[in-house]
Amino acid sequence: MSEPTGRKTTKEQRAEARAERVKAHKRQEAARARNRRIAVVSGAVGGAAALALVITFVATTTEPPQRPQDIEIAGLKEFPNLPATHIDPVPVDYEANYGMAVPAGGDHSQIWLNCGVYDQPQSNENAVHALEHGAVWVTYDPKTATDDDIAALRGAIPDQYTILSPYPGQPAPFMASAWGAQIEMETVSDERLTQFIDRYWKSADAPEPGASCSGALQGPGLVA
Repeated sequence: MSEPTGRKTTKEQRAEARAERVKAHKRQEAARARNRRIAVVSGAVGGAAALALVITFVATTTEPPQRPQDIEIAGLKEFPNLPATHIDPVPVDYEANYGMAVPAGGDHSQIWLNCGVYDQPQSNENAVHALEHGAVWVTYDPKTATDDDIAALRGAIPDQYTILSPYPGQPAPFMASAWGAQIEMETVSDERLTQFIDRYWKSADAPEPGASCSGALQGPGLVA
């Protein structure tokens, strides 16, 4: 049954909430900058008036929102200090080199994989380059994932800067990877997927945040 006309889908609501968190973080940074300017004025001019201005501003400032990098995720695996060398055409053994069953960064191809939904496995080296640009890669074991599972994953991830694809032999039914970070999930309803996306999607901690996630390699089996 389709949702009533005019009602936002769950995916649209999540996207709006994520955008609002980004705006809130920017407002927080702007408030901090204003605080620093006021502190300078207070120190230079002194006096009760400047002090009252500071007290009034602080008292009326709302509680700062949680920053993406402060989101705690149970079972999070992190891979610090990863190299990011282009190694074409040499393949990378991500498990031997970095201890990753599914790649979450490291040396990779100079050509990134276009973000999107795929129904076939994708090249590790190209997908990792997309992670370098701030994408999140969600993978599933094709032996156990159902059509409903895949549809649920498609509904849970943003339309941009994400890759969804099968990954045969991965150690968990579902996984999410970003540059230097990864979680394993038993079900598609795991709330940590939303937490992971909120923390790492288009993250400024990626080596090349904001670089394109399209216009390069279209992998096999592109669905959307």
